[in-house]
Amino acid sequence: MPELPEVETIAGDLRGLVVGARVAAAASNWPRTLRSHEPDDFARAVTGREVVGVGRRGKQLLVMLSGSAPDPEPAVMTVHLKMTGQLFVVEAGTPSDRHVHVVLALADGRELRFRDIRKFGRIGLYRRDPATGLPIGEESQGVLAAGDEPLGDDFTAARFAALLSKRRGRIKPLLLNQDFVAGIGNIYADEALWMARIHPLRDAHTLTRTEARRLHEAVLDVLTDAIAHRGSSVDDYTAPEGDGSMQERLQVYQRAGEPCHRCGRPIKRFVVGGRSTHFCSHCQRLPADQRAANAALLATVESPGPTPGREPHRGPRWTELSGEGALGRTGAEEADAAERARRTATRRKAAATRRAQARAGQA
Repeated sequence: MPELPEVETIAGDLRGLVVGARVAAAASNWPRTLRSHEPDDFARAVTGREVVGVGRRGKQLLVMLSGSAPDPEPAVMTVHLKMTGQLFVVEAGTPSDRHVHVVLALADGRELRFRDIRKFGRIGLYRRDPATGLPIGEESQGVLAAGDEPLGDDFTAARFAALLSKRRGRIKPLLLNQDFVAGIGNIYADEALWMARIHPLRDAHTLTRTEARRLHEAVLDVLTDAIAHRGSSVDDYTAPEGDGSMQERLQVYQRAGEPCHRCGRPIKRFVVGGRSTHFCSHCQRLPADQRAANAALLATVESPGPTPGREPHRGPRWTELSGEGALGRTGAEEADAAERARRTATRRKAAATRRAQARAGQA
């Protein structure tokens, strides 16, 4: 699911493409995509409005709309991409496909298209607070995440430490809780915890002020870096102006079995709260007094890379350097490395093909 950096990238692209455009008509062929209106009602409510801004709250896009002749009150359209949602701005008449479920026809002859293969994405239209840009009214309750914005001015290290001190849950699931902090998902939670050297099963309230400050800094660093690189195009995520490249800079996410970029030991993986979690057991130590309570989960940790029984080491050995038939690598090590590389390449190629096909259908 696109996280804060991906949604911020899409918002930035859309600002340059649709701000100032007026909606001339709208259509939807999958009613459940619309969380606030029936398709005909949505079309009537959005038609005639001008796009006056594009923002973000957590993982959702906010398309700010002016009032219209029948309804002078300003509105905001929320767009939750979920797993496979994509937005494109194209010329009217551009070939489409069966996965495009909502189309806003613009008065200048272009279309804003919402494409969603798995149909989990949701679009809503609500009255807008002119001061904040956020939805107002009872119908909008629960639509947006209630957690702090991690890139907001009021999200300070001191506030983050105070919030953590009141929570008794594990830190990884807590970071994914959108009513705690809005916008962080699986990718950047793993990355931030690795950067801060904090184990994903660590009890949140046990973090010291120094550790909380370090995690706060890591969250901000990884999110701003990801925005600068247009997000991580690891699955179906793409933005109106193209893919991101942050996936090439990830330190732990989807790198199980590969050497840690800090200590060289293999990255490990297990499932926490139904989500794949990647970490380095050497750099991210779980305090001894918390291991017994987490014994069942720790027993499920996987490390598919190293050969069983191989002694731990600091940093990658010269025999582990990339390259076919690296000198000194055993047959089992060579086969394991080749299989991991094949699976990774296949997965990334399939995802890139899906994104390219989506863009070709909207270009």
